[in-house]
Amino acid sequence: MRIKRRTFNSLAAAGAATGFSSTAFGQAKPITVGCGMALTGGLAPNGKAALLGMQIAEEDINARGGILGRPVKLVYYDDQSNPSGVPALYTKLMEVDKVDILASGYATNMIAPAMPIVMQKDRTFFSLFGLAVNSTFKYPRYFSIQPAGGPKPKEAFAEGFFEVAMAQTPKPQTLAMIGADAEYPHNALEGVRNIAKRYNLKVVYDKFYPPATADYTPVVRAVAATNPDIFFAASYPPDSVGIVRASAEIGFKPKIFGGGMVGLQATAIKTQLGPLLNGITVYDFWLPWAGFATDEGREVVKKYQARAAAAGTDILGYYIPPFSYALMQVVEQAVKGAGSTEDAKLAEFLRKATFKTVVGDIKFNAEGEWQEPQVMAVQFQGVQGNSVDQFRDPKTEVILWPTKYKTGNIIYPYDPKK
Repeated sequence: MRIKRRTFNSLAAAGAATGFSSTAFGQAKPITVGCGMALTGGLAPNGKAALLGMQIAEEDINARGGILGRPVKLVYYDDQSNPSGVPALYTKLMEVDKVDILASGYATNMIAPAMPIVMQKDRTFFSLFGLAVNSTFKYPRYFSIQPAGGPKPKEAFAEGFFEVAMAQTPKPQTLAMIGADAEYPHNALEGVRNIAKRYNLKVVYDKFYPPATADYTPVVRAVAATNPDIFFAASYPPDSVGIVRASAEIGFKPKIFGGGMVGLQATAIKTQLGPLLNGITVYDFWLPWAGFATDEGREVVKKYQARAAAAGTDILGYYIPPFSYALMQVVEQAVKGAGSTEDAKLAEFLRKATFKTVVGDIKFNAEGEWQEPQVMAVQFQGVQGNSVDQFRDPKTEVILWPTKYKTGNIIYPYDPKK
C-alpha cells in the first residue's frame, strides 16, 4: 500500500482570498484526515468516487481558510477492497502518520475490521456508508455518514423496498433472500428477516454465498426453484452484476426483484447492464431530482462531474460523492465547534450538535447513526441501450418511496422487457 499525500500549491492564494495571512496559513501545521479507501478491487468504483468527493471538500475548506487557521490535508491508503489489510492500515495511520482525524474507507466490510483498532486507541471515528456497524460494538465515539439510520438501521435500509412491495396487488406472500457471507449482507438480511416477520411473509430461501463466487447461475437457479414473489439480494458490485446477468439468462422473474444490490447506483455498472436493469427495484440515497436534494448538493455534484473523467471515477457521481463531501463538512464543523482535534472533545460536540451539510441536516443518535433515516426505494424504467445520458433523466430511475418524494409509479410485477 502506497500512501498518497496532497500538495497545496494553491494555499497561499486561498489564504489571501479569505483574508488570512497566506504565509502563516501555508506554513501552519495541517489538520490531517486519515482513511483507507477502496481504489482497487471490487469496491473501487464507489471508493474512487468517494475519495474525489472528499478531495473537493478538502479544497473548498482550504479555500475558506482551513479549520482554526490550519489547512486540511487528506492522508489515505488503498485498502484494495480487502478487509484483512484494514487493521494494519489504520494502525499505520494512527501510530506512524499520527493523523488528527480518523475516517473510514467506503463500505461496511471495510469499516468493521477497523473498529477494534480504533477503539483500542479511543479515537473518534467518522464512518462512510457502513450499515449498522456500531450495533455490535456500541462504541460511543463512532459517527456514521449513512442515510440508513434511526433506532433500527438494519430495517431502515430495506424499509422502502418492502413498503412498496407489500402495497401491490396481488400482495406478495413469499420471500427469497441471498447475500455474500460478509459483514454488510449479514446486517442487511437480519433487517430483512425482521421486516418479513412484520408482514407475515413466508421465507422460502435464505442463504449466503461465498464472497469469491464467480458464477452466479447456480445461485440464482436455486432461488428460482422456490418460485418466490419477492427476491431480495444484499450484494456488492461484482455480485450484483453477476446476479442480474444470471437472472436474465435463466428468465428468473419474481414479482419484485432487487432490494439491497450495491453497485446498481454506479454509472459504469448502469451503462454496462443497460436494459437488464429495467424493472429492478433497489435502494438509493441521493439523486438530483429527489425532493430533499439541495442546490448545494447539486453544485457539489457539478464540481465532481467536471473532474470525474480525468480522475477515472464515476461519471455522474450521484451515489456517494455528496456523502463523502458531507463527511468532510461534519469534520470541519466538529473541529470548529469543539475548538480542537482532541478525540474526547470532538465526540462530545458530535453527540449534541446538528450539522449543516450538502445532503441535509445531520444529527446523530446514541449509536452514532443518523437520528432520522433517509433511504429511497427506486425502480429502473425505460432504459434503452448503454448510453450515460439516459441516466441523467428522472424517468429512468423512478423514486417510489418515500411517498412525499415519489416521482412515478412502479411497474408490477417485475418484467425486464417492460
